[in-house]
Amino acid sequence: MVNQLQQRLIEDQKHSAPELDPTPGRSKFVLVYHRSPYDDHVDASGCREWVDQKSPNGIIPTLRNLFREERSGTWISWREDPEAATPDERDSIDKDGLCFNLRRLPLTQEQISSFYHVTSKESFWPILHSFPGLFSVDNSDWPIFEEVNRSFARAACEEAAPGATIWVHDYNLWLTPGYIREQRPDVRIAFFHHTPFPSNDVFSILPWRDAILDSLLSCDLVGFHIPRYANNFARNAMNLRGVKGAEPIPVDGKFRRVGCALAEPTAVPWLEHEGRKVHLLSSPVGTSPQTLRDIAASAEVRTLAAQISEQHSERKLILSASRVDYTKGNEEMLLAYERLLEQHPDWHGRVELFLACVAAATGMRIYEDIQRSVEEIVGRINGRFGRIDWTPIRLSTLRVPYEELLAWFSEADVCWITPLRDGLNLVAKEYIAVRQGRGGALVLSEFTGVSVELEQALLTNPYSHRSMDAAILAALEMPEQEQRERMAAMASTVDTFTVQHWAEEQLGALRAL
Repeated sequence: MVNQLQQRLIEDQKHSAPELDPTPGRSKFVLVYHRSPYDDHVDASGCREWVDQKSPNGIIPTLRNLFREERSGTWISWREDPEAATPDERDSIDKDGLCFNLRRLPLTQEQISSFYHVTSKESFWPILHSFPGLFSVDNSDWPIFEEVNRSFARAACEEAAPGATIWVHDYNLWLTPGYIREQRPDVRIAFFHHTPFPSNDVFSILPWRDAILDSLLSCDLVGFHIPRYANNFARNAMNLRGVKGAEPIPVDGKFRRVGCALAEPTAVPWLEHEGRKVHLLSSPVGTSPQTLRDIAASAEVRTLAAQISEQHSERKLILSASRVDYTKGNEEMLLAYERLLEQHPDWHGRVELFLACVAAATGMRIYEDIQRSVEEIVGRINGRFGRIDWTPIRLSTLRVPYEELLAWFSEADVCWITPLRDGLNLVAKEYIAVRQGRGGALVLSEFTGVSVELEQALLTNPYSHRSMDAAILAALEMPEQEQRERMAAMASTVDTFTVQHWAEEQLGALRAL
């Protein structure tokens, strides 16, 4: 069924776009996200072309599509500038039926490295994912983080019309809502948190916790993937800042209430701070399932899928896709696979694992150490068990083209997604979308946000050898009929709670305030 947002988008496409006003301060809708909606390419003649993102299923296309409804809105992002001495760059985007303003803030490579790769990744990332032992404050430069967030807030305030809606995204812009509220009490501010939000005892490690909470509490709406993260934020705000919280209410029916690590039976719907209600809304980001299926049905992907099928005929194919990160559990998964081959020699020559584990490009030593460990474990397993006609693991540390990855999804008998902690995990949903109408088994960590949506997945505890071993064996031995029944139920969830549904729910809630 076409939802209301999609209907509005279809109607909007029937009408020509209005002329964009080049003067700042006219946008009723301002979206603040560090990434640009398009990549820009300048040809030899100096003409700029806006180029689409390589992956059609990221958050970027969905956020862009909001401007079908919010005509003449503004997107604010950064751009790298060696000197950062130039003013903000402001362009009018007229592409793919979309018309909006793009304002890009000039940041030097040093600012980007400090703000994003160091403070965000070395200080915030381990806390957000509950790895306090990896927290580092040594290299963090809080004044630069504040400076960059002030720049985003300044641009948002200059672009926003009176009473406008400003939607800020993700933890690297934690301070932006507070700076906006100081300058523009008239606007409505929403924030969406794309990562986990940790428990009170872990979040409290951050030296800047009060400033972060005070900024988020200046919003009208703060969104999270699942109720656990919303409740964690509420407890932090109540315990550390003394705000008043509403009585918890039962969580929405789309969420699991009991039975896994991240389940919550109730959620705090709002907090009261300085005379304002801060509404909390849990809605997980989804995929664009029909888009994925259309790509998977293309001649190019079908050809790749046929080649994969031929290479793995009469063998169970397990697929896992992630990146090199201590949160992703790649080493734990590989050790479980090694135990499978040790304890069940009858699977020798009958199963293969394709691990697409994209290497990090930040130069951080911890990621380099993890990549080295993954490669060593893969080499050991292939050396111990491999035969001239069988290689147990195929490892790719290069980014797999999206079309090729969908081909692997379409042919994989098992998708093995077992991070130690993950805010949501869209790979699991992508696999389900592509496998519509077929069998397949999903082995899923109960510490991923998506685990509270997909009740028919084989949930496992990646910290437990026994749990991991039982889950992968159950997936390999699952009868075809059970596979189809589970996959059909999960496909219904994926088809209902799409990325369009997520955007409509978040912005709809803000408009209803």
